[in-house]
Amino acid sequence: KKRVKAIHAKIKNTRKDAIHKFTHKIVKENSLIIVGNISSQKLAKTKMAKSVLDAGWFMLKTQLEYKSIATQGVFIEVNENYTTQTCSCCGLISQSSPKGRTGLRIREWTCAECGTTHDRDINAAKNILALGHKRLAVGIPLL
Repeated sequence: KKRVKAIHAKIKNTRKDAIHKFTHKIVKENSLIIVGNISSQKLAKTKMAKSVLDAGWFMLKTQLEYKSIATQGVFIEVNENYTTQTCSCCGLISQSSPKGRTGLRIREWTCAECGTTHDRDINAAKNILALGHKRLAVGIPLL
C-alpha cells in the first residue's frame, strides 16, 4: 500500500510540475490569454471522466489566470458553447458542422455556407480567440 501511495504521489507531483512549467512558458510568451469556460466537473460525469481528471484542467486554468495577472497580462475566459460548430470564416452554424455527442467523432467538416474545410479543434480555437477579442474590444463580459 505504501508503494502504491508513493507512486500516486509521484504522478501528482510530476503533473503539477509539468503544468507549472507549461503555464510559465505560455504566460512568458503571451500577454493575452483567452480560454474557454470548460468545466472539468461536468466532463468528469461523462465517459471521459478518467482522462479529464488526469489532465488537471482546473489546475491549468487557475495557474494561467494567476500567473498572467501577476505579470500584468490579460486573462479572458469566454463561453465556448458552439465554438466547434460555428464556422470561423463566415460565422454561421451550418447543417454539416459537428453536433452533439455523435459530432465528437467528426474531426474535419466543410461549411455548407462558404465551403471552408475546418479541423474541429483549430476552428474552435479560432472562434474562442475571436470571442476573446470581441470581449476585450467591448469590455463587457460575455459569459
